[in-house]
Amino acid sequence: MHLKIVVTAGDGIGPEVTNEAVAVLKEVASLGGHTLEFDARRIGGVAIVRDGTPLPADTLAAALDSDAVLLGAVGGNEFNALPPEERPEVGLLKLRTALGGFANLRPAFAFKELEVTSPLRPEIIDGTDILFVRELLGGLYFGHPREWNRVAGEAWNTMHYTRDQVARVARIAFKLAQGRRKKLTSVDKANVLEVSQMWRATVNEVAAEFPGVTVEHQYVDAMAMHLMNQPRSYDVVLTENLFGDILSDESAVITGSLGMLPSATIGGKVNLYEPVHGSAPDIAGKGLANPLGAILTGALILRHSGGLEAEAAAIEASVRKVLELGFRTTDLARGNQQELTVLSTTEMGAKVRETIKTMLVSA
Repeated sequence: MHLKIVVTAGDGIGPEVTNEAVAVLKEVASLGGHTLEFDARRIGGVAIVRDGTPLPADTLAAALDSDAVLLGAVGGNEFNALPPEERPEVGLLKLRTALGGFANLRPAFAFKELEVTSPLRPEIIDGTDILFVRELLGGLYFGHPREWNRVAGEAWNTMHYTRDQVARVARIAFKLAQGRRKKLTSVDKANVLEVSQMWRATVNEVAAEFPGVTVEHQYVDAMAMHLMNQPRSYDVVLTENLFGDILSDESAVITGSLGMLPSATIGGKVNLYEPVHGSAPDIAGKGLANPLGAILTGALILRHSGGLEAEAAAIEASVRKVLELGFRTTDLARGNQQELTVLSTTEMGAKVRETIKTMLVSA
Protein backbone atom coordinates (compact mmCIF):
# COMPACT_ATOMS: atom_id res chain seq x y z
CA MET A 1 0.00 0.00 0.00
CA HIS A 2 1.30 3.46 -0.96
CA LEU A 3 -0.27 6.62 0.42
CA LYS A 4 0.71 10.22 -0.26
CA ILE A 5 -0.17 12.25 2.83
CA VAL A 6 0.02 16.04 2.93
CA VAL A 7 0.83 17.22 6.45
CA THR A 8 -0.38 20.68 7.46
CA ALA A 9 0.77 20.91 11.07
CA GLY A 10 -0.43 24.50 11.49
CA ASP A 11 -0.13 26.50 14.69
CA GLY A 12 0.31 26.19 18.46
CA ILE A 13 0.61 22.57 19.53
CA GLY A 14 -0.24 21.42 15.99
CA PRO A 15 3.38 20.72 14.96
CA GLU A 16 4.13 18.93 18.23
CA VAL A 17 1.25 16.46 18.09
CA THR A 18 1.46 16.03 14.33
CA ASN A 19 5.13 15.07 14.55
CA GLU A 20 4.21 12.23 16.88
CA ALA A 21 1.34 11.06 14.67
CA VAL A 22 3.64 10.98 11.63
CA ALA A 23 6.30 9.08 13.57
CA VAL A 24 3.73 6.45 14.61
CA LEU A 25 2.47 6.13 11.04
CA LYS A 26 6.04 5.64 9.80
CA GLU A 27 6.61 2.93 12.41
CA VAL A 28 3.46 1.07 11.40
CA ALA A 29 4.25 1.41 7.70
CA SER A 30 7.75 0.09 8.22
CA LEU A 31 6.55 -2.93 10.16
CA GLY A 32 3.75 -3.66 7.69
CA GLY A 33 5.71 -3.19 4.47
CA HIS A 34 3.71 -0.17 3.34
CA THR A 35 4.98 3.08 1.84
CA LEU A 36 3.76 6.37 3.23
CA GLU A 37 4.97 9.56 1.54
CA PHE A 38 4.68 12.72 3.64
CA ASP A 39 4.61 16.24 2.17
CA ALA A 40 4.79 19.08 4.73
CA ARG A 41 2.87 22.27 3.87
CA ARG A 42 1.78 25.44 5.68
CA ILE A 43 -1.71 26.47 6.75
CA GLY A 44 -3.25 28.87 9.27
CA GLY A 45 -1.29 31.46 11.24
CA VAL A 46 2.14 30.21 10.20
CA ALA A 47 1.06 30.60 6.58
CA ILE A 48 -0.20 34.14 7.22
CA VAL A 49 3.23 35.07 8.58
CA ARG A 50 5.23 33.32 5.86
CA ASP A 51 2.93 33.60 2.84
CA GLY A 52 0.48 36.39 3.62
CA THR A 53 -2.53 34.05 3.41
CA PRO A 54 -3.95 31.32 5.67
CA LEU A 55 -4.13 28.86 2.75
CA PRO A 56 -1.26 29.20 0.25
CA ALA A 57 -1.93 28.05 -3.30
CA ASP A 58 0.80 25.42 -3.16
CA THR A 59 -0.70 23.91 -0.01
CA LEU A 60 -4.11 23.61 -1.66
CA ALA A 61 -2.64 22.16 -4.86
CA ALA A 62 -0.64 19.57 -2.92
CA ALA A 63 -3.67 18.64 -0.83
CA LEU A 64 -5.84 18.10 -3.91
CA ASP A 65 -3.10 15.88 -5.39
CA SER A 66 -2.76 13.71 -2.27
CA ASP A 67 -4.43 10.60 -0.90
CA ALA A 68 -5.06 12.17 2.51
CA VAL A 69 -4.43 15.37 4.44
CA LEU A 70 -3.35 15.36 8.09
CA LEU A 71 -3.99 18.66 9.88
CA GLY A 72 -2.61 19.66 13.28
CA ALA A 73 -4.47 22.79 14.40
CA VAL A 74 -4.87 26.42 13.36
CA GLY A 75 -5.17 29.69 15.24
CA GLY A 76 -3.39 31.75 17.83
CA ASN A 77 -3.95 34.73 20.09
CA GLU A 78 -1.70 36.95 17.99
CA PHE A 79 -4.18 36.71 15.11
CA ASN A 80 -7.32 37.64 17.06
CA ALA A 81 -7.13 41.28 16.02
CA LEU A 82 -7.37 40.39 12.33
CA PRO A 83 -10.72 40.76 10.55
CA PRO A 84 -12.66 37.48 10.60
CA GLU A 85 -12.11 36.92 6.88
CA GLU A 86 -8.31 37.02 7.32
CA ARG A 87 -7.86 34.79 10.37
CA PRO A 88 -6.11 31.39 10.37
CA GLU A 89 -9.40 29.49 10.67
CA VAL A 90 -10.40 30.78 7.22
CA GLY A 91 -7.63 28.66 5.74
CA LEU A 92 -9.14 25.53 7.27
CA LEU A 93 -12.66 26.37 6.08
CA LYS A 94 -11.36 26.97 2.55
CA LEU A 95 -9.42 23.72 2.61
CA ARG A 96 -12.48 21.79 3.76
CA THR A 97 -14.54 23.35 0.98
CA ALA A 98 -11.95 22.59 -1.70
CA LEU A 99 -11.47 18.99 -0.62
CA GLY A 100 -15.23 18.53 -0.59
CA GLY A 101 -15.51 16.31 2.47
CA PHE A 102 -18.96 16.78 3.97
CA ALA A 103 -19.13 14.05 6.63
CA ASN A 104 -17.00 14.63 9.72
CA LEU A 105 -16.57 11.44 11.75
CA ARG A 106 -15.78 12.04 15.42
CA PRO A 107 -15.49 8.94 17.62
CA ALA A 108 -16.04 9.39 21.35
CA PHE A 109 -15.32 6.42 23.57
CA ALA A 110 -14.71 5.69 27.21
CA PHE A 111 -11.27 4.33 28.07
CA LYS A 112 -11.53 2.11 31.12
CA GLU A 113 -8.08 3.35 32.12
CA LEU A 114 -9.22 7.00 32.08
CA GLU A 115 -12.42 6.69 34.11
CA VAL A 116 -10.80 8.62 36.96
CA THR A 117 -10.00 11.43 34.51
CA SER A 118 -13.64 12.01 33.64
CA PRO A 119 -15.82 14.00 36.07
CA LEU A 120 -18.64 11.56 35.27
CA ARG A 121 -19.10 8.43 37.38
CA PRO A 122 -17.60 5.23 35.94
CA GLU A 123 -20.96 3.47 35.92
CA ILE A 124 -22.31 6.20 33.61
CA ILE A 125 -19.54 6.22 31.01
CA ASP A 126 -18.34 2.61 31.11
CA GLY A 127 -18.79 1.01 27.70
CA THR A 128 -19.60 4.26 25.88
CA ASP A 129 -18.80 4.09 22.15
CA ILE A 130 -20.33 6.91 20.11
CA LEU A 131 -19.61 7.93 16.53
CA PHE A 132 -20.66 11.50 15.74
CA VAL A 133 -21.34 12.16 12.07
CA ARG A 134 -21.26 15.93 11.69
CA GLU A 135 -22.30 17.62 8.45
CA LEU A 136 -19.34 19.86 7.65
CA LEU A 137 -20.02 22.06 4.65
CA GLY A 138 -23.34 23.69 5.47
CA GLY A 139 -25.13 25.50 8.26
CA LEU A 140 -24.10 28.70 9.99
CA TYR A 141 -20.39 28.31 9.21
CA PHE A 142 -20.94 28.53 5.47
CA GLY A 143 -24.35 30.17 4.99
CA HIS A 144 -24.81 33.55 3.32
CA PRO A 145 -25.54 36.34 3.90
CA ARG A 146 -23.19 36.82 6.83
CA GLU A 147 -21.78 40.09 8.12
CA TRP A 148 -20.63 42.07 11.13
CA ASN A 149 -21.69 45.66 10.62
CA ARG A 150 -19.52 47.47 13.13
CA VAL A 151 -21.03 50.86 12.35
CA ALA A 152 -24.60 49.72 12.95
CA GLY A 153 -23.56 47.52 15.85
CA GLU A 154 -25.20 44.39 14.50
CA ALA A 155 -24.19 41.09 12.93
CA TRP A 156 -25.89 38.12 11.30
CA ASN A 157 -25.24 34.62 10.05
CA THR A 158 -27.43 32.35 7.98
CA MET A 159 -28.15 28.70 8.72
CA HIS A 160 -28.74 27.18 5.31
CA TYR A 161 -29.11 23.59 4.12
CA THR A 162 -30.47 21.87 1.04
CA ARG A 163 -32.26 18.56 1.08
CA ASP A 164 -29.43 16.98 -0.91
CA GLN A 165 -26.84 18.11 1.63
CA VAL A 166 -28.78 16.50 4.44
CA ALA A 167 -29.53 13.32 2.51
CA ARG A 168 -25.93 12.62 1.53
CA VAL A 169 -24.54 12.92 5.05
CA ALA A 170 -27.49 10.95 6.42
CA ARG A 171 -26.72 8.07 4.05
CA ILE A 172 -23.14 7.91 5.31
CA ALA A 173 -24.36 7.90 8.92
CA PHE A 174 -26.87 5.12 8.22
CA LYS A 175 -24.24 3.00 6.44
CA LEU A 176 -21.90 3.39 9.40
CA ALA A 177 -24.70 2.46 11.79
CA GLN A 178 -25.29 -0.72 9.80
CA GLY A 179 -21.76 -1.85 10.70
CA ARG A 180 -22.12 -0.92 14.36
CA ARG A 181 -25.07 -1.38 16.71
CA LYS A 182 -27.68 -0.38 14.12
CA LYS A 183 -28.97 2.66 15.96
CA LEU A 184 -28.95 6.26 14.71
CA THR A 185 -29.85 9.38 16.68
CA SER A 186 -30.48 12.51 14.62
CA VAL A 187 -30.05 15.82 16.46
CA ASP A 188 -31.92 18.98 15.49
CA LYS A 189 -34.00 21.86 16.86
CA ALA A 190 -37.13 21.12 14.87
CA ASN A 191 -39.44 22.69 17.44
CA VAL A 192 -38.03 26.12 16.57
CA LEU A 193 -35.98 26.10 13.34
CA GLU A 194 -37.36 25.54 9.83
CA VAL A 195 -33.94 24.26 8.77
CA SER A 196 -34.20 21.58 11.45
CA GLN A 197 -37.71 20.68 10.35
CA MET A 198 -36.39 19.98 6.85
CA TRP A 199 -33.41 18.12 8.37
CA ARG A 200 -35.73 15.80 10.33
CA ALA A 201 -38.03 15.17 7.38
CA THR A 202 -35.07 14.35 5.13
CA VAL A 203 -33.51 11.99 7.66
CA ASN A 204 -36.83 10.14 7.91
CA GLU A 205 -36.94 9.81 4.10
CA VAL A 206 -33.41 8.37 4.00
CA ALA A 207 -34.22 6.04 6.91
CA ALA A 208 -36.58 4.14 4.63
CA GLU A 209 -33.51 2.98 2.65
CA PHE A 210 -32.04 1.38 5.80
CA PRO A 211 -34.82 -0.67 7.43
CA GLY A 212 -32.39 -2.50 9.70
CA VAL A 213 -31.33 0.70 11.50
CA THR A 214 -33.42 2.11 14.35
CA VAL A 215 -33.86 5.90 14.16
CA GLU A 216 -34.65 8.38 16.90
CA HIS A 217 -34.67 12.18 16.97
CA GLN A 218 -33.40 14.43 19.76
CA TYR A 219 -33.54 18.18 20.24
CA VAL A 220 -30.02 19.52 20.63
CA ASP A 221 -30.59 20.94 24.11
CA ALA A 222 -31.97 17.63 25.39
CA MET A 223 -29.12 15.80 23.67
CA ALA A 224 -26.57 17.95 25.49
CA MET A 225 -28.04 16.72 28.78
CA HIS A 226 -28.51 13.07 27.82
CA LEU A 227 -24.97 12.86 26.48
CA MET A 228 -23.80 13.40 30.05
CA ASN A 229 -26.27 11.21 31.93
CA GLN A 230 -26.79 8.28 29.55
CA PRO A 231 -23.99 8.25 26.93
CA ARG A 232 -24.05 4.45 26.56
CA SER A 233 -27.49 4.63 24.96
CA TYR A 234 -26.07 6.26 21.81
CA ASP A 235 -24.40 4.63 18.82
CA VAL A 236 -24.22 6.85 15.71
CA VAL A 237 -25.21 10.47 16.28
CA LEU A 238 -26.02 12.50 13.16
CA THR A 239 -25.89 16.29 13.48
CA GLU A 240 -25.68 19.48 11.49
CA ASN A 241 -22.49 21.54 11.54
CA LEU A 242 -22.82 23.80 14.59
CA PHE A 243 -24.59 21.26 16.80
CA GLY A 244 -22.02 18.61 15.92
CA ASP A 245 -19.14 20.92 16.73
CA ILE A 246 -20.51 21.60 20.20
CA LEU A 247 -21.75 18.12 21.09
CA SER A 248 -18.63 16.28 19.94
CA ASP A 249 -16.45 18.63 22.00
CA GLU A 250 -18.75 18.04 24.96
CA SER A 251 -18.15 14.33 24.57
CA ALA A 252 -14.52 14.90 25.59
CA VAL A 253 -15.88 14.81 29.15
CA ILE A 254 -16.57 11.11 28.59
CA THR A 255 -13.09 10.37 27.30
CA GLY A 256 -11.41 12.53 29.90
CA SER A 257 -9.68 15.07 27.68
CA LEU A 258 -10.21 16.86 24.38
CA GLY A 259 -6.70 15.70 23.54
CA MET A 260 -7.96 12.12 23.14
CA LEU A 261 -10.43 12.72 20.30
CA PRO A 262 -9.61 12.07 16.62
CA SER A 263 -11.65 12.95 13.54
CA ALA A 264 -11.91 12.18 9.84
CA THR A 265 -13.71 14.14 7.15
CA ILE A 266 -14.82 11.96 4.24
CA GLY A 267 -17.03 12.10 1.17
CA GLY A 268 -15.06 14.50 -1.01
CA LYS A 269 -12.09 14.39 -3.38
CA VAL A 270 -9.56 13.85 -0.60
CA ASN A 271 -10.19 12.91 3.03
CA LEU A 272 -9.07 15.36 5.72
CA TYR A 273 -7.96 14.15 9.15
CA GLU A 274 -7.44 16.19 12.30
CA PRO A 275 -7.58 15.80 16.08
CA VAL A 276 -10.61 17.55 17.54
CA HIS A 277 -8.62 19.82 19.87
CA GLY A 278 -7.48 23.32 18.95
CA SER A 279 -4.06 24.95 18.81
CA ALA A 280 -3.83 25.48 22.61
CA PRO A 281 -1.33 28.36 22.36
CA ASP A 282 -0.99 28.54 26.15
CA ILE A 283 0.90 25.22 26.25
CA ALA A 284 2.56 25.32 22.82
CA GLY A 285 6.27 24.54 22.89
CA LYS A 286 6.23 23.26 26.47
CA GLY A 287 6.02 19.54 25.77
CA LEU A 288 2.67 19.32 27.58
CA ALA A 289 0.40 18.59 24.62
CA ASN A 290 -1.37 15.24 24.46
CA PRO A 291 -0.50 13.61 21.09
CA LEU A 292 -2.90 10.68 21.45
CA GLY A 293 -5.77 12.39 19.61
CA ALA A 294 -3.44 13.05 16.67
CA ILE A 295 -2.06 9.51 16.83
CA LEU A 296 -5.58 8.06 16.83
CA THR A 297 -6.33 10.36 13.88
CA GLY A 298 -3.46 8.62 12.09
CA ALA A 299 -5.28 5.34 12.66
CA LEU A 300 -8.31 6.79 10.87
CA ILE A 301 -6.09 7.66 7.88
CA LEU A 302 -5.03 4.04 7.59
CA ARG A 303 -8.63 2.83 7.98
CA HIS A 304 -10.51 5.22 5.69
CA SER A 305 -7.91 6.21 3.09
CA GLY A 306 -5.67 3.14 3.11
CA GLY A 307 -8.09 0.32 3.86
CA LEU A 308 -5.57 -0.94 6.43
CA GLU A 309 -7.90 -2.06 9.20
CA ALA A 310 -5.38 -4.29 11.01
CA GLU A 311 -2.80 -1.51 11.19
CA ALA A 312 -5.39 1.04 12.32
CA ALA A 313 -6.58 -1.33 15.03
CA ALA A 314 -2.97 -1.88 16.13
CA ILE A 315 -2.52 1.85 16.73
CA GLU A 316 -5.74 2.03 18.73
CA ALA A 317 -4.79 -1.03 20.76
CA SER A 318 -1.34 0.40 21.49
CA VAL A 319 -2.88 3.62 22.84
CA ARG A 320 -5.08 1.59 25.17
CA LYS A 321 -2.09 -0.49 26.26
CA VAL A 322 0.00 2.59 27.06
CA LEU A 323 -2.83 3.96 29.19
CA GLU A 324 -3.31 0.58 30.85
CA LEU A 325 0.37 0.63 31.84
CA GLY A 326 -0.17 3.94 33.63
CA PHE A 327 1.47 6.38 31.23
CA ARG A 328 -0.17 9.80 30.96
CA THR A 329 0.33 13.28 29.59
CA THR A 330 -0.38 16.17 31.96
CA ASP A 331 -4.03 16.57 30.94
CA LEU A 332 -4.67 12.93 31.86
CA ALA A 333 -2.66 12.83 35.09
CA ARG A 334 -5.45 12.85 37.65
CA GLY A 335 -6.28 10.47 40.44
CA ASN A 336 -3.50 8.70 42.35
CA GLN A 337 -0.37 10.36 40.96
CA GLN A 338 1.91 7.76 42.57
CA GLU A 339 0.52 5.08 40.28
CA LEU A 340 1.02 7.13 37.10
CA THR A 341 4.02 8.07 34.98
CA VAL A 342 3.60 11.52 33.43
CA LEU A 343 5.24 11.86 30.02
CA SER A 344 5.98 14.77 27.72
CA THR A 345 4.52 14.97 24.21
CA THR A 346 7.53 13.32 22.59
CA GLU A 347 7.88 10.72 25.35
CA MET A 348 4.25 9.66 24.92
CA GLY A 349 4.73 9.35 21.16
CA ALA A 350 7.83 7.21 21.71
CA LYS A 351 5.98 5.00 24.19
CA VAL A 352 3.18 4.39 21.67
CA ARG A 353 5.71 3.49 18.96
CA GLU A 354 7.50 1.13 21.32
CA THR A 355 4.22 -0.57 22.20
CA ILE A 356 3.13 -0.87 18.57
CA LYS A 357 6.43 -2.48 17.66
CA THR A 358 6.07 -5.01 20.45
CA MET A 359 2.47 -5.81 19.52
CA LEU A 360 2.99 -6.13 15.75
CA VAL A 361 6.25 -8.10 15.98
CA SER A 362 4.80 -10.54 18.51
CA ALA A 363 1.70 -10.96 16.36
